Amino acid sequence: MKLKPRAKTAGHRRHAWQILEAPTEDRKHDTDNRGSRQHRGRNLRQRAWQILEAPTGEHPAVEPDTVIGPQLPDEPTVHMVLDLVVRIGEVQMASGAGASDVTATILALTRALGLPHCEVEVIFTSITVSCHRGSELSPVTALRVVRSRSLDYTRLSDTERLVQKLLRNKLSAEEAYAELHRVTSAGHPYPRWVSTLAWGGMAGFIALLLGGDIWTALVAFVISSVTDRIGRMLNRVSMPFFFQQITGGVLASASAIGVVNLNVLPLERPTLVVAAALTVLLSGLSTVSSVQDAITGYYVTAAGRSLEVALMSAGLITGVAGGMQLAEYLGAASTPVPSVSSLQVLNLPIVVLAGIGAAACFALASYASLRPLLVAAGAGAVGACAYGTLMILAAGPIVSAAVAATLVGLGGGVMARRLKVTPLVVAVSGITPLLPGFATYRGLSELADFGNMTPLMGAVATGIALAAGVVFGEFLAQPVRTGLGRLERKLAGPRMAGPLDPGGNPE
Repeated sequence: MKLKPRAKTAGHRRHAWQILEAPTEDRKHDTDNRGSRQHRGRNLRQRAWQILEAPTGEHPAVEPDTVIGPQLPDEPTVHMVLDLVVRIGEVQMASGAGASDVTATILALTRALGLPHCEVEVIFTSITVSCHRGSELSPVTALRVVRSRSLDYTRLSDTERLVQKLLRNKLSAEEAYAELHRVTSAGHPYPRWVSTLAWGGMAGFIALLLGGDIWTALVAFVISSVTDRIGRMLNRVSMPFFFQQITGGVLASASAIGVVNLNVLPLERPTLVVAAALTVLLSGLSTVSSVQDAITGYYVTAAGRSLEVALMSAGLITGVAGGMQLAEYLGAASTPVPSVSSLQVLNLPIVVLAGIGAAACFALASYASLRPLLVAAGAGAVGACAYGTLMILAAGPIVSAAVAATLVGLGGGVMARRLKVTPLVVAVSGITPLLPGFATYRGLSELADFGNMTPLMGAVATGIALAAGVVFGEFLAQPVRTGLGRLERKLAGPRMAGPLDPGGNPE
């Protein structure tokens, strides 16, 4: 087909613009019988047509009935698998695991149980898992809300073992569902009074670590044990944890001031009683998890955890300040002076033993079994020894805390999984004796007397240094644990719980 344009007078020639047509076999045969000039023109038009429109035979033929997507189990099995994995994630989140750990665990489980295309979203209070079922079926989504948080490391360890069995195909989904129900419905492995004595023992060991004598440790033991029992009573009536922290701060500070003014016991440094009690109250906060979430890119969850830590710390500070005001109102003549003696080389063995005892008591109070308890005691020894040595060398509390926590995270990351212990248990227990309870009390005293916030900000910096050091130590442990030759393939961020399988996507 030809389109004739407006005629031009020069040379009495007629020009025509041709529209490209699809080449046919007849035209190709006719072209072979014409002159070379016309042959070249026809070839150019054929090549131009093939550039604009490829031959139909090269296009992939898609049948209208073809279903694109994975072959998945039946719908009841999909629902059961999703409910199983979100319940496992709930146990991890309630025990203080990071959002990246929960995401990696759920993705590894869904792949192992036959659901290869799933998306996971973990925030501070809920877990959402969506399974894509191809182009023909709509996705299936499961949601689980994390309503309560409690420290039960036996439950966390049992859940970790269940995850490993599922990944190694030693359990079916039905068997795992029944096993998880048994784990979550079981009671604590120890009576509650054992946990209370463990919290008191932790306070006593921390008093010794800070340089107190046996009487100081005894008073700290009694005050922390009473504070724990009162806190449990308030928990039974569903009092918010913020007010429980205020109550604990009031009891800790007012009791120490009362002991000083009544001269009940010959305490050399009564301020250590308050510091030990504050350390116990600070130990239940999820500082490590909030820093881990921030580092691994889960900023929404990190913001939620950080707000919780800040709110609980504010409640504790309010309680301590209120206790000091109450003692002054009741006519207390003197309050404990926030001072502590410098650490000497001869006191280093006592510091190490106190660190072992404090870490073991924290693990026991958190319902850890025997093996995690012993590993936690070893982590406490490493942390206390490193911290004490650096303090003797005048490295400063923040640097000493960061280095000690890094060693705890490194040792826990390398050895914990070999000993079949969750690294989170080792990390939190190892840094608990180093929490800035004394710095918090001194900062409050400086703020009340002189309006100086520098010591209080130093306490905050020490807490962040501890958490960041643990996460960094776990990060450094991965090349040792996986082998330097597989570093690029395996390295995906610090893992405090769950399998060492990357694949989680930040929020």
